[in-house]
Amino acid sequence: MNTSINTFGALKASGYISKSIKNELRDNLIVSIQEGKNTFPGMHGYEDTVIPQLERAILSKHNINLLGLRGQGKTRIARLMINLLDEYIPVVAGSEMNDDPFHPISRYARDLMEEKGDDTPITWLHRSDRFFEKLATPDVTIADLIGDIDPIKAANLKLSYADERVIHFGMIPRANRCLFVINELPDLQARIQVALFNILEEGDVQIRGFKLRLPLDLQFVFTANPEDYTNRGSIVTPLKDRIGSQILTHYSADIQTAKKITKQESEKLEDRLCAVHVPELARDILEQIAFEARQSEYIDHKSGVSARMSITAFENLISTAERRALMNGETKTSVRFSDLMGMIPSITGKVELVYEGEQEGTAFVANHLIAEATKTLFVQYFPKIEKLKKQNQETPYDEIINWFFEADAFELTDESNEETYVNALLSVEPLVILLNKYQPKVATIDVPFLMEFVLWALVEFKQLSKHRTAGGTAFNDSFNNYIKGL
Repeated sequence: MNTSINTFGALKASGYISKSIKNELRDNLIVSIQEGKNTFPGMHGYEDTVIPQLERAILSKHNINLLGLRGQGKTRIARLMINLLDEYIPVVAGSEMNDDPFHPISRYARDLMEEKGDDTPITWLHRSDRFFEKLATPDVTIADLIGDIDPIKAANLKLSYADERVIHFGMIPRANRCLFVINELPDLQARIQVALFNILEEGDVQIRGFKLRLPLDLQFVFTANPEDYTNRGSIVTPLKDRIGSQILTHYSADIQTAKKITKQESEKLEDRLCAVHVPELARDILEQIAFEARQSEYIDHKSGVSARMSITAFENLISTAERRALMNGETKTSVRFSDLMGMIPSITGKVELVYEGEQEGTAFVANHLIAEATKTLFVQYFPKIEKLKKQNQETPYDEIINWFFEADAFELTDESNEETYVNALLSVEPLVILLNKYQPKVATIDVPFLMEFVLWALVEFKQLSKHRTAGGTAFNDSFNNYIKGL
């Protein structure tokens, strides 16, 4: 479209055809599907579930309610919908309602067009400016969303309160021809939800006794959390009836999808002063922690475990390694298993605990989740550790356990440089032999992480013991540690 056109007459001469926003979305989606494009880029794991439902809703020209637990990308989906709008649309210049020059609805635009006709000035509105978002909170008023009488405007224009020009319009009329998102819809008071009825259905706006016929052209997208229906509020039934499609969102079904999301959303490693290598196993454990949390007896399942937990935990994991490298004057480093402890602040702030979890404390729950993730993934890399074994039955871990039984002490310090850390692990010869036997193809740079992973797993399976020291973690034979305790 030629955005240099600046009058209504020139716009008509150009052959421009006006569309409603729902037709814009529908037409552009049809082209996108026919060309095989990804309609919602970056929404991993929704390709066969949520996205097909969204596309059907857009083709049906429905208003949409996205229903799901926190951290499932509901708002991101809504923001991506602007990519389906036309790049530019014409607007009557000076209009506060983005009036379509072919179908003006505001008093200002109608008066201007009546006065100037084909010489009416127009401007062009980019699709990036056609997104409005409002978080529904209990203090939101009718005036905020729809409008109210403005006494100052009445005084300045010397108009009576019976004149519709004294109305100051709220967010919804000002979002005419735009995508309007209301987040956490159930938090909106019932009387405010009622005010949306006619806007969705008829386009009527009622303000202080005025009944204005404003055929607003809007695409509504609502988001809601199922927990809200019982804990904080509800969506009133007549409003739900006017929302065309309700689409359920969900968390990632597998670790690989979750890893894509975390990598996409976290800060880029290139922005850091030193290079931090992250073993693939570390990424797997990080995502497995979220999966364990969603099944944990200590965590409220109705509240959900946001994908933001994995994202912020990953950033903390990198920062833990980066801080150590900076302290040691190193330009590159690798994540260690003990660095997972640096993620605990990100975990504790992202989970809602049930009574049992509150009793144990958030730090305990975070450590428990790391332990459970370690045990879950350990059997994918090494032979299973049986809780009970027959007398004189040998296991692949006997030599490691004997090594710790005979050793006086073994400690991995948190802030040791790379050389000291790697040499300490390589000194445990049975551990080196175990890795060579069961993970012979592991990359050299990942060997230290995998070795420490084995030690932590043996602790969780009660084969070894560990305790925090002033500067790190000390590992011991579990029997030897018991004797010392006595």
